[in-house]
Amino acid sequence: MLINALGIFCFFTEIPPLNFILFLSFGWLVTTFVSGFYEVHRYSTVIRIAKLLFRQILLFSLLMFAYSGINFNLNLSPTLIIKYILASFFCIAIFKYLMFFLLKRYRSIFKGNIRKTIILGETPQSKSLEKFLIETPAYGFLNKKIVCFKDRSKLDLEATFDYITNEEIDEIFCSISELNNEDLLAVVNYADNNLKVVKFIPDRTKVLSKKLQHDYYGIIPILTFRTIPLDDPLSSLLKRAFDIVFSLAVIVLILSWLTPLIALVIKVESKGPVFFTQLRNGYNFKSFNCFKFRSMVTNPRADLEQVTRGDDRITRFGQLLRKTSMDEMPQFFNVLVGDMSVVGPRPHMLSHTDMYAKKIDKFMVRHFVKPGITGLAQVSGFRGEVETDNDIIGRVQHDIFYIENWSFFLDLKIIFQTLFNTIKGEEKAY
Repeated sequence: MLINALGIFCFFTEIPPLNFILFLSFGWLVTTFVSGFYEVHRYSTVIRIAKLLFRQILLFSLLMFAYSGINFNLNLSPTLIIKYILASFFCIAIFKYLMFFLLKRYRSIFKGNIRKTIILGETPQSKSLEKFLIETPAYGFLNKKIVCFKDRSKLDLEATFDYITNEEIDEIFCSISELNNEDLLAVVNYADNNLKVVKFIPDRTKVLSKKLQHDYYGIIPILTFRTIPLDDPLSSLLKRAFDIVFSLAVIVLILSWLTPLIALVIKVESKGPVFFTQLRNGYNFKSFNCFKFRSMVTNPRADLEQVTRGDDRITRFGQLLRKTSMDEMPQFFNVLVGDMSVVGPRPHMLSHTDMYAKKIDKFMVRHFVKPGITGLAQVSGFRGEVETDNDIIGRVQHDIFYIENWSFFLDLKIIFQTLFNTIKGEEKAY
């Protein structure tokens, strides 16, 4: 908004505004992906922001001169372009640093945006980290405890996990030099199944893995075990923007006329509401009301028992709805309001989530992102009824792969594959 407003109203008042806005907006998004301009975290430094600004101003300058070259008939003065670039980045720098410091003041004075932490391993590095977190409240970390792993006779890992759960700890810092492989595996498994973030404090004498994200809190090196692409603000914004546009298109162009027709048939065939609403677990394990067209007769088992092949609760019209996946269409309203995404792990009913969380390792990792109407597991054959443990294990494996390897193009591929599978027909669509 800033760069477009400055360009149209202050510097280039005689150029075609639509042409300028489309070119500049698209170019800005592409260049910020390249420069990592929005990768600013609570532990980022002023110098890092300055580097990001400098990197982005170079790419933006190339973009502007490219626009001038493509539209040479506009006769844009190089001096005017340079003035525009400098004015834009002066305003952007003020805004970016203002937000950065306001957030720091908010954390340090009002104690908002706080993340609770625990440090596992009492080493010089972990003590230095604790001191740093205490002395820099602007980072918004509140360390609750340091757990010593040296005296094994006094160590109770399960009690530590209970403490983390009861105190609602957000991030677990593990000292690599004090925790053995069994300890680390137990911590990682606990974190995956309880939606906790694990980070590692490396021993400076060890070789750091290239697969771990490496950051610095002050001068203390910190490793993040699992990085999620959708934690990036720009990626999250892109996915949310696509969800809004796609869901609005479906609602306006399809559901606006299809819903009354489906509603009429449902009401004629059986008594009960047109829509079936069910509580399901979503992002960060929060429950939400998931909408569907009612495909079964009203029954008390709907929230407890999964549909099976030949289920006598399904109506004749409901069979058609489920076979074509049209019963899921109202979930585009869930997408529009932000409870779901077009693509993501499929949400389960509450009773099944509790059961699978206890039974299937890393099942809870699925809740690090919003659930979807369709997903990688569904287009890979893991949809519908869970008949064996392999069905749910395969679903979880595909969902975790999707979460850790998300890209916009992967979403598009899954959407097209879903449409293809719907037209072709699927064996487990019942």
